[in-house]
Amino acid sequence: MNFLFGIALFFSRLPLKILYLFSDIIFFVMYYVVGYRKKVVIENLTKSFPEKSDQEIKSIAKKFYINFADYIVETFKSFTISNTELRVRVQHINQDVFREAHDEGKNMILLAGHVFNWEWYTALASIVPQENSYPVYRKVQNGFWEEKIKNIRNRFGNQSLEARDVIRHIFRNPNDGNSIYMFVADQTPHVADVSYGLNFLNQKTPAFIGYDKLATRMDLAFVYCDMKKVKRGFYQVNYFRIEPDGDKFTDFEVVKKFHKMLENSLHKNPDNYLWSHRRWKYQSAIKVMDENV
Repeated sequence: MNFLFGIALFFSRLPLKILYLFSDIIFFVMYYVVGYRKKVVIENLTKSFPEKSDQEIKSIAKKFYINFADYIVETFKSFTISNTELRVRVQHINQDVFREAHDEGKNMILLAGHVFNWEWYTALASIVPQENSYPVYRKVQNGFWEEKIKNIRNRFGNQSLEARDVIRHIFRNPNDGNSIYMFVADQTPHVADVSYGLNFLNQKTPAFIGYDKLATRMDLAFVYCDMKKVKRGFYQVNYFRIEPDGDKFTDFEVVKKFHKMLENSLHKNPDNYLWSHRRWKYQSAIKVMDENV
């Protein structure tokens, strides 16, 4: 494992312009040689965008593989990329939401999708007025790589939290406007945890709802993270406050609003999403299906 990590670290220290040459090779192998999960990608895109022609779907799929290959080398780069370079490559728009929540004395829940490159949010901790930044992650089975991935996410002042511990952590700590919790909120729940589903991208979609109990029980600031790829190696994240329709959030309201905002983002930039994931495999396990989305 140490040997493999040494190789990863060596590649990480290469300039991105060199790493993108490797990305071109990875794309060629995945798309033209191996056909990595191509059937899954095409099926997901076809069902998500039934209005698009076969040619349009194939074009989006090809662009996805290009972005996916870039994501792979950019993740390697995350081991050693500097705060300065990351802040140049990721532009954070509408940072006023962080100051407003801080002044209101409300901790923040950031909700993002699997939009490339979500791993590059890490420098945010060095920009915002909040003292504490907690990226939320799912534990991987390999202990060695678990520690290395945590190290990536804990750079620049972050304190990553495992998903099963985060709700307890939020309830036990003061809601004083000094903490940010960063969720990749379109996770597919484990089949045993599937309870609630909604219509997302024209499909019955099991939804992760762990953060919903926070919305209904605590006065927190919920924010949608709209990331887009400007050009190779450069991204913009626009932050939008998610507000309740009434005085406070009702059950599943923040879940529905997050998915609607993410859906709108994907209609604008459909190729920059993780289409290779089998996101809809547990449709039959949904116990409560919300049709009002």
